Amino acid sequence: MSIAEHPTLQFIPFTKEHLPLMPAIEQEAYPDPWTQGMFEQELQNGASHFYVGLAGDQLAAYGGFWLIVDEAHITKVTVSHEHRGHGYGAALVGHLLSECRALGVYVVRLEVREQNAVAQRLYSRFGFQEVGRRRGYYARTNETAVVMTCML
Repeated sequence: MSIAEHPTLQFIPFTKEHLPLMPAIEQEAYPDPWTQGMFEQELQNGASHFYVGLAGDQLAAYGGFWLIVDEAHITKVTVSHEHRGHGYGAALVGHLLSECRALGVYVVRLEVREQNAVAQRLYSRFGFQEVGRRRGYYARTNETAVVMTCML
């Protein structure tokens, strides 16, 4: 199947109706997945800007950031296993950065697993650069986080 055969993602704000779809994707995507409660907190957090990416009627991706004055911290970038390899991760990151620009953000930060070279390359394509490391950042696996920053 070519990339042209995959639907373009439509991004919409995350709502409580999406909550039942998150746990299965989280379990397949992460060794330390977010809980249902963590997603519920995103709905209550006034600083949170969280979106889902729909491919037709399927939830293909989701992610968001926290806006803190004029800085953003990306909290999540996730593509479901069955939708990987179609450019949806890049579409999601592009959407998040576009939203950041519209809100007047000048710097975006994130953490990514040291072993996740695919994600690090994706972020680098958007201008993110490594600015540090946090040893043992991921509690369940004791993995190191690579801290990356992008100036908008």
